[in-house]
Amino acid sequence: MIKETITVNLENGLEATPAAMLVQIASRYESTIYIQSEDEAKRVNAKSIMGVMSLGLRIGECIVVKAEGNDEKEAVEDIEKYLRGKQAC
Repeated sequence: MIKETITVNLENGLEATPAAMLVQIASRYESTIYIQSEDEAKRVNAKSIMGVMSLGLRIGECIVVKAEGNDEKEAVEDIEKYLRGKQAC
């Protein structure tokens, strides 16, 4: 299992379109991927649009991404790139 703390650096946070893109990225991987608030109060499946949107994440917020599976490293790396605004989809 890989666990990474990431600061959201998307201009509008994770509103509908950015949340959908995050779900598309996560869905490319076989690993089980969860996103949770930094205080661990809420954890959601990164492949669920409703779950991701329910976090209501804004720019500057920190989240924890956890992945477990054969491609966990690549999954977390791509999610991190996207959330930090370094990858266009």
